[in-house]
Amino acid sequence: MTESVLFYLFGLAALVSAASVVIQRNPIASALSLVVCFFALAAEYVLLDAHFVAVVQVLVYAGAIMVLFIFVIMLLNIREEGPSAIPALTARTGLGLLAAGLLGVGAIAALDGLVHSPAAHLPEGFGTIEALGRALFSGPYLLPFEAVSLLLTVGMVGAVVLAKREI
Repeated sequence: MTESVLFYLFGLAALVSAASVVIQRNPIASALSLVVCFFALAAEYVLLDAHFVAVVQVLVYAGAIMVLFIFVIMLLNIREEGPSAIPALTARTGLGLLAAGLLGVGAIAALDGLVHSPAAHLPEGFGTIEALGRALFSGPYLLPFEAVSLLLTVGMVGAVVLAKREI
């Protein structure tokens, strides 16, 4: 019961911080919200007994990738226009948020029975670091892994080219 409550709380924290990434006007605040989202996801992985994936989530994403994002944000030298007005909350907005919350609680209650279904039999060595390495570097995920690394490199080069034009 406690694990289910923690799972949903960390899931809610991940959703709220992910929404904050999109809503924030300040790019640094948005990047910090993304760090919170990464840590909430790492906590989810710990609750799912995927400890290696949780460590990789913290080291690679919350560490290295966020340093890269902050470097690009500072390299682009994005200027703030000033504070924006917060829209007033109306009764209609409050009713919509209440309805969305009740719908979410109902969906969680309905799906909670599916979470506790018996696990399927997994082959020997499933989920080990060796099996993950074989699948990632010599198995079916080699091409997507290399494509992601290429996209990150192209994004970094593109940010440098954009910043170089203004200097």
